[in-house]
Amino acid sequence: MNNSWHPECFCCDICQQVLADIGFVKNAGRHLCRPCHNREKARGLGKYICQKCHAIIDEQPLIFKNDPYHPDHFNCANFKKKIIFSLHSQLFGDVCFHCNRVIEGDVVSALNKAWCVNCFACSTCNTKLTLKNKFVEFDMKPVCKKCYEKFPLELKKRLKKLAETLGRK
Repeated sequence: MNNSWHPECFCCDICQQVLADIGFVKNAGRHLCRPCHNREKARGLGKYICQKCHAIIDEQPLIFKNDPYHPDHFNCANFKKKIIFSLHSQLFGDVCFHCNRVIEGDVVSALNKAWCVNCFACSTCNTKLTLKNKFVEFDMKPVCKKCYEKFPLELKKRLKKLAETLGRK
């Protein structure tokens, strides 16, 4: 480091928070507070930062109002207990099967699941789908007719038989 600062001048290079009393992390030649360091590290790893503890979320985050949380950090304000994911959807709305976020706009209900309009897509080619498109279920996800036609004949026969057994067309 080999530099001297007034305590009030020694600030995080990103958020400008005074670092004298809270400590810092040196990151690529910058002096960062821990929350900014964690955000930069998470961004580089393509991960989320928990809005409660400000640590990197390695597992699937729980998203509430577009903010990510560790699932075990998201507690009911009234009961101080962990909110069970199914209860979360009952309290705050449908959760998209694909992105696990609360759906704030229109909901696509297909394959006994809820989807964001933007997330409802062919799981093979990622072409956006609507309920007007023809698609089949494969591995609990939609597959467009074009991709389905490329499936091996034996697989298509098994899927058709399974759909008939379950009472679907």
